[in-house]
Amino acid sequence: MIIRTMQKKLLFLSERFPVVSVNGPRQSGKTTLVKHCFPEKKYVSLELPDNRRFAEEDPRGFLLTYDDAVIDEVQYVPELFSYIQVVVDEKNKPGQYILTGSQNFLLSEKISQSLAGRVAILTLLPFSCSEISTESFARYETLLYKGFYPRLYDYDIPPGDFYASYVQTYIERDVRMIRNIGDLSRFHLFLKLSAGRTGQLLNYSSLAGECGISHTTASQWMSVLEASYIVFLLRPYHKNFKKRLVKMPKLYFYDTGLASYLLDIQGSSQLETHYGRGALFESFVISEFQKEQFNQGQAPNCYFWRDKHGHEVDCLIDRGGSIRPVEIKSGRTVNSEFFGPVKYWQKLSGSKVTSAVIYGGDTYQLRDGIELFPWKDVRKALDPDN
Repeated sequence: MIIRTMQKKLLFLSERFPVVSVNGPRQSGKTTLVKHCFPEKKYVSLELPDNRRFAEEDPRGFLLTYDDAVIDEVQYVPELFSYIQVVVDEKNKPGQYILTGSQNFLLSEKISQSLAGRVAILTLLPFSCSEISTESFARYETLLYKGFYPRLYDYDIPPGDFYASYVQTYIERDVRMIRNIGDLSRFHLFLKLSAGRTGQLLNYSSLAGECGISHTTASQWMSVLEASYIVFLLRPYHKNFKKRLVKMPKLYFYDTGLASYLLDIQGSSQLETHYGRGALFESFVISEFQKEQFNQGQAPNCYFWRDKHGHEVDCLIDRGGSIRPVEIKSGRTVNSEFFGPVKYWQKLSGSKVTSAVIYGGDTYQLRDGIELFPWKDVRKALDPDN
């Protein structure tokens, strides 16, 4: 078993909160993590119909049976949260319940209503670079194509086989539960078209028109993908420096392997010359930032910046008093153009924070006060002090 970075934070919070909820996409390793951290606790999955009926029909009896327990896929019975509140208030015991869930919207809404102040919420995404051995990947295209879901590494499943099953078995099942979508074939087209827009500004009108759905439907369906932890939207940085800025978010996939599959990429060699390579590399880096912050129990604090004249910085990391600009380039050979965006940002903002560039090569450099990180050291670019 690969030890997850989040393990330390999970154990820390379980000693201070009566309930800890670990959310994240299906197959991200939530069940494995909580079973490993709490082997002494009873375990029950609400994905099983008989367990679900028990929780729905007799919630008090269910919680008496599963006192001090791990409750998996708790989103299937959201009404259970109100009963959990009563139990934990009576016992006031840290770490009494460890919950997991695969749907962000359903969990967050019910938790905020019923367990406010009683629950710590963590988000577990698939493996990060710091959790796997990137040294075995000579080229980043191999990693982008494979993706980061644990079963790919635990069972050596070919990516094409894994993602075909993932899309059919998990995404479509979650879609039906979150929202009543009758035309799953059109939703699948929407999913593929979204993959083609990875790293781009999200234009709902364009996406809706190409998919043959309304603007409202496109917005609703994108919310479904967000709720299932398939995509995330990177928001533009708000400070304008007297410049007109774009207001649309940028679209990214949490997992590049899934995005590659949806783009019909058949192997890493195809990815090396694919038009989407740069966007997938950018998605990989941004999602790594998201993972590292989630693993520490923090909300992601990444943004992008673009003005109406096309000047853009791929990522701004808000450190609560300073902004770290990061440019992302998939090229392996260093080019002076790599540094243009962050130099423009430094001049415009007057910032003294060291800028960073992450690229597809393998050598660290310091040029004109700008740090150049190889892709395998993506985590280091998060920290201005390294």
